[in-house]
This record gives sequence, structure tokens and C-alpha cells, in this order.
Amino acid sequence: MKKQIGFIGLGIMGKPMALNLLKAGQTVIAYDINKEAVQEVVSLGGVDATSLEEVAKQSDVIITMLPSAKHVKEVVLGEAGLIHYAKAGTIVIDMSSLSPVDSLEIATALEQKEMAMLDAPVSGGEPKAIDGTLSIMIGGKPEHFESVKPIFDALGENTILVGDNGSGATAKLANQVIVNLNIAAMSEALVLATKAGIDVRKMYEAIRGGLAGSAVLDAKVPLILERNFVPGGRIDINMKDITNVMDTAHSIGVPLPLTSQLLEIFHALKVDGKSRDDHGGIVQYYEKLANVEVGGKNVESTKL
Repeated sequence: MKKQIGFIGLGIMGKPMALNLLKAGQTVIAYDINKEAVQEVVSLGGVDATSLEEVAKQSDVIITMLPSAKHVKEVVLGEAGLIHYAKAGTIVIDMSSLSPVDSLEIATALEQKEMAMLDAPVSGGEPKAIDGTLSIMIGGKPEHFESVKPIFDALGENTILVGDNGSGATAKLANQVIVNLNIAAMSEALVLATKAGIDVRKMYEAIRGGLAGSAVLDAKVPLILERNFVPGGRIDINMKDITNVMDTAHSIGVPLPLTSQLLEIFHALKVDGKSRDDHGGIVQYYEKLANVEVGGKNVESTKL
């Protein structure tokens, strides 16, 4: 069923998602402080909204895809927020990566205004946002999920209702632990192989079909070998997610020793000016320790 969809946040992930909704025949009312991104969506059939009020009044469903909880709360609950203008029955789908606490706070406030919220963070990065094959983990009421499922189907190939509000956000935290620790472990291995003097590309081909193989390995190793750290998932955004992981874990009594070390690695990369690199750039932390460069000029390669 065709719906009027407000889409707020047309960044690395949001813009291709909005374009996929247009391709699926939905009406997209676009809003972002980046007017060039808005105009690109408008040029392909979207509707330009000049304010949050305009988005709210025109939309049946509103999607937010923003950098942090601060931005989402301001857009939804702030003085000029959606909550003041959207009609009863509106469903807000937050596809950002928030903590479960923040997601529940927003959901509760919307419910008091006879609106609904689904927390629906995504995984897959920019490539899967572009081709519409994101994994989407969703928290909320089953009836609300079913009413907007065609929207999710236009954006992803694996859309799962995990549980009630906050469940999608929690699933995303778990996802971020697995993805980023996988990148860190992979980075250690690549630096080890580089320092030992073997052909890293051939090593990658040798191990990718075994138990060490993973979607992360296939997505990140070729880019690292090309020294391509153009962000699909930025280090600073992932650092925000891992900070949420640690806060949530500590609040429920779950020690996460490996994840806590990962957070320190992110902070070190931020200090080193790498915060806007793709999170595949975690490898640069290990390269600096070992004084080598994977896929580049090795400063001190030691052949076995």
C-alpha cells in the first residue's frame, strides 16, 4: 500500500534508502539540513519539505536516520519536533542506532500522543543501503510492524521483528559488538601477516573459504588492501554505538572486556585524526603499533 513517508536524514545511509523507497513507488517527503541531498531526492521524484512541521503534517509514516540520540530526540521531541504536529496514528520509524533507553523514552512520549514508534536500526553499510539489501532489526508492536512491512521490504532483505520497543536497538548493539570486534581481530591478523612478509592478498584468498571467512572479511579486506577508508560506516559513528553498548551492558551487569578495549581503540583513532574514516580503518591502530602498512609500503617487514 502506498504511503506518504517523511524521511529525515539524507546522509550516507539515508539518501540511498530514500531513493529505494521512491523506486518502490512510495511518496517520499524529504528533509535534511543538507539541501543538496534533498534536491537529489526531489529530482528523482521526492517532495521537498522546508520544516519538520511540514514533514509531520504531510506524512503517514516518518523515518528518521540521524547520527545520534541527541539529534533524534530534537527532531521528534524538541520544541519544533514532530510530536507537536503529526496526527494521531502516525508511525515514527527510527532507523538510527540508539540505546534501548533512548528508544523507549521516545516511544513512550509518542504513545502518549496516540502515535507509535518502531526502533529499526540497520546493518550492512552504504553498499547494502544502495542495493536495498539491509538487515533490519525491529522493536515495536506486531500490528505496527505489519502495517509498514512493505516499507521495510523496499529497504532490506532481512527484516525481523525482534520484540517490543527497544528490542531492535538492543539487537543493533549486539550486532555492532560482533562486527567491530570482527574487524579488530581481522586487523590483528592482517598486520601479523604483513609483518611476517607473506602475500596478504593470497592469505585472504586462502582463509576466506574456511571458518575464518565472514561477510566482514569479504567487505573490508579488499578495501584495506587498496588503502580505501572512504566511510561506509564511520569510526566516530561506530564509537558512539560502542559507547552505547558499554553503557547498556554496565547498567544491566554485563562485563564486556573485549568491547571495552575496542572502545579505547576507537578513542585512540579519534585522537589520531581518523574518526571520519570507515571502521575498516581500525587496522590503522594495529599498523601504527607494528610499524607496517597492510597493502602499502611496509616500513619494517620481517620475513619468516
